[in-house]
Amino acid sequence: MKLENIRIVMIGTTHPGNVGAAARAMHNMCISRLTLVDPQCPIGDVAYARASGANVILDNRETHADLGAAIADCSRVIATTARRRSLPWPELDPREMAESLFALDDDRQVALVFGREHSGLSNDELQMCHQMVCIPTNPGFSSLNVASAIQVMCYEIFRYQAEPYELPAPEGPDLPASSAEVEGYIEHLRQTLDGCGFLNPQQPEMIMQRLRRIYMRNELTRSEIHILRGILSSFARQQG
Repeated sequence: MKLENIRIVMIGTTHPGNVGAAARAMHNMCISRLTLVDPQCPIGDVAYARASGANVILDNRETHADLGAAIADCSRVIATTARRRSLPWPELDPREMAESLFALDDDRQVALVFGREHSGLSNDELQMCHQMVCIPTNPGFSSLNVASAIQVMCYEIFRYQAEPYELPAPEGPDLPASSAEVEGYIEHLRQTLDGCGFLNPQQPEMIMQRLRRIYMRNELTRSEIHILRGILSSFARQQG
């Protein structure tokens, strides 16, 4: 399944801001085809402002008078709805929807259909769809803005098709410091503290024993020893 074969279909949209926000959501997730069915608002400055730079989506939008014309070449049509219907219908959650799309051949055309802000999809429009997706929401407040619903659906599609992020391979294992390396650092520390007058000349071992316990509580690595000794060397240069 190719992303360019997926279209977002918005039916009877009444607010241009929702169209612009939908375009932005689509562009975020690399889905580029927007189809409007019987829009009830002008697609002008408000829509472009809410698109926040996703102008190409609005510029290339298609407009149709009815859903049938908008999905005429589609072999998979998926409805999104916030409410259960009386008739049983094949139902997926957003993640299952994304997985099902990428099992399709690359030449298949797919439409994700979103209904009106105030009333959603009619039963006749739902009859034209193969499957239904319900986005899980708070049962006590299930009304989801249409642009937000488009964002959720596009995200799941993008997430499913994206290559997994690979962390860069580490340069190599950071081995534990040897006893000799730790002792070398502690002696370096002693010399530095003595040189700057930090140690009590009468009892120099008292503070060094406390410092040694701090370092011995942790298993220092070779790179950490190098960093610590680099700090001491830099300090000595500044003092000199």
